[in-house]
Amino acid sequence: VLTRLFNETPINPRKCLHILTKVLYLINRGEHLGTAEATGAFFAMTKLFQSNDPTLRRMCYLTIKEMATIAEDVIIVTSSLTKDMTGKEDPYRGPAIRALCKITDTMMLQGIERYMKQAIVDKVPSVSSSALVSSLYHALGLLFHIRKNDPNAVSKMVAKFTHHGMKSPFAYCLLIRIASQLLQDEQGGRYESPLFDFIERCLRNKHEMVVYEAASAIVHLPNCTTKELAPAVSVLQLFCSSPKAALRYAAVRTLNKVSMKHPSAVTACNLDLENLITDSNRSIATLAITTLLKTGSEGSIDRLMKQISSFMSEISDEFKVVVVQAISALCQKYPRKHPVMMNFLSSMLRDEGGFEYKRAIVDCIISIVEESTDSKEPGLAHLCEFIEDCEHTVLATRILHLLGREGSRTPNPAKYIRFIYNRVILENEAVRAAAVSALAKFGAQNEELLPSILVLLQRCIMDEDDEVRDRVTFYLHILQQRQKVLNAAYILNALSVSIPGLERSLHQYTMEPSEKPFDMKSVPLATALLPEQKTMGTNPLAMTKQPEKVVASRQEIFQEQLAAIPELQAFGPLFKSSAAAQLTESETEYVVRCVRHTFRQHLVFQFDCTNTLNDQILERVLVQMEPSEAYEVISYQPAASLSYNQPGVTYTLVALPENDPSSVSCTFSCTMKFVVKDCDPNTGIADDDGYNDEYVLEDVEVTLADHMQKVVKPNFSAAWEEVGDEFEREDTFALTTTKTIDGELVFISVAS
Repeated sequence: VLTRLFNETPINPRKCLHILTKVLYLINRGEHLGTAEATGAFFAMTKLFQSNDPTLRRMCYLTIKEMATIAEDVIIVTSSLTKDMTGKEDPYRGPAIRALCKITDTMMLQGIERYMKQAIVDKVPSVSSSALVSSLYHALGLLFHIRKNDPNAVSKMVAKFTHHGMKSPFAYCLLIRIASQLLQDEQGGRYESPLFDFIERCLRNKHEMVVYEAASAIVHLPNCTTKELAPAVSVLQLFCSSPKAALRYAAVRTLNKVSMKHPSAVTACNLDLENLITDSNRSIATLAITTLLKTGSEGSIDRLMKQISSFMSEISDEFKVVVVQAISALCQKYPRKHPVMMNFLSSMLRDEGGFEYKRAIVDCIISIVEESTDSKEPGLAHLCEFIEDCEHTVLATRILHLLGREGSRTPNPAKYIRFIYNRVILENEAVRAAAVSALAKFGAQNEELLPSILVLLQRCIMDEDDEVRDRVTFYLHILQQRQKVLNAAYILNALSVSIPGLERSLHQYTMEPSEKPFDMKSVPLATALLPEQKTMGTNPLAMTKQPEKVVASRQEIFQEQLAAIPELQAFGPLFKSSAAAQLTESETEYVVRCVRHTFRQHLVFQFDCTNTLNDQILERVLVQMEPSEAYEVISYQPAASLSYNQPGVTYTLVALPENDPSSVSCTFSCTMKFVVKDCDPNTGIADDDGYNDEYVLEDVEVTLADHMQKVVKPNFSAAWEEVGDEFEREDTFALTTTKTIDGELVFISVAS
């Protein structure tokens, strides 16, 4: 489309402007553009320099600057930009200079230096200012970038400027950021240092931007105590009563962040925050109320809910989502207030709103249903009412899945069947398929409902959609067997394999026809989410929600990478990947970390290596390992080359002990071996001759945890029945570390 429209003769400026606007919108929204498509669009856009339309030309400059880091061979527009920069059209000259500096590299610098010097002394203010801001670099920032690979040099630079002071508030802000980064890198959780004292002194600076930068830096320091936060919170509290809306917004937004980890530190600001609820700026009011929801006591919830109700109709859906996410966090904090918040959420669910707003409410209600036994039935009832008039297929299918999982285990499961079967009659094929699956779970979980469920499923067997018919036929066949083991394995518990891994394995099976049936054991298991992954989903400060994308899990990414190595294809599916372990200090000349990949009979050690020396290139890099037990190193997959600050990967393949499968723990001594070639730090060109060298790394330990995987079982009772009595053992134990069963459960969960 771009090529066709941009190559039209004559060029249609209006259509081209519309397309470039959309491209810029996508980039600024955070959409990822592939290098190939970005390069294609960039080359097509160069044809637009044939047009003399001033608006289109300026839009081209903007697009060039935005795509300079995405597309390849952007220097192709150098001649066009140079022509505009030296031309007679003054409106073109300034933007052309800024765009040219954005795409210039060190090889082109000498060619445009003369033009830039002329532009700096140009009589036209817009041209001279464009040349100045494009050519000059902040002195402090330049000094930092020169020294950034030498922490000691950076520390000396910061100490020098913090002692002598500076005139520019912008320089102060940059210095605060550098000092904050040094504190995070150097301090072990304590901030008793001159750097922290400097940041704290900046809280009393005469410039508001410096004061806010210092407060924000203190707030974002990890492991900061309430005492250390107090000065920053006091400054932000003063900003809450500022006549400037920007300062009020910055203050309440930062206090919102503080309240996530240190709600008690913000309690002193509650009165100021309550005054901001009536602020004419609805963004400030929304942040104030969400902050109060995090810092308020259990007794203030009813009053806060009434205040929220008064302005919910006045704010956009984006801010409504923020409020709902704050209520969700409050539900976890005060379980006894679930009824009050459930009623409030149900009333919001009946109001008008878009998909993101409704989804946030449904997510909140579902989290309450899953965590609170007392609120389960009221929550399911509200969701049943919602799907009666729900226009969003995604939400309807999710609620039906929840009803099948949770509703079938309530004291009176029959009351939900009517709502589910109505979806079979009235909805589209995706919702009908989800409803059929939910009905099957009711029949598998409750024997007294099974005859009725079989009748309802029989009515669906002639459905016009093949997916619905297939599900009905499958569920009828399983349910008619009346066996708990079959119900648990095929209805109540989902597949324990990775869905992307299953898709990939099926695709490979169809590409290589075989007489053998497809083996599910060749598919990697699905892994349970890590605690940090569970908490990443909701961000109360995310004002705009990006469109969701299907993101592969960490293990699925590793599976894809390892499958591309021919030597590993015979190892079978990847069982587990460990967390990355650092084998060197971060300040050393070579930085190495190790990830352990466990297969059925093999271990693969992945070493991510980085060379931090700009005057050396490493070639044929591998990590030689010496095991302490019966493990056998099979082979090495070296990294071909390691340039300066360019990470590389090398693999070491190890076979598990065959004679003693129980011998799973082992310690490996590691030595990185490579060929060193000296190179020019400026050009990166290496010498022809090199010499062998090695670097001793920390030991790598393989433990029992590397051979154990947590498997997700949504319906534990069904999974327990599926195991069978032959694997059950009874014994009596004495509690030594704790005195209660609850304490022992907590101890076991922490240990695991």
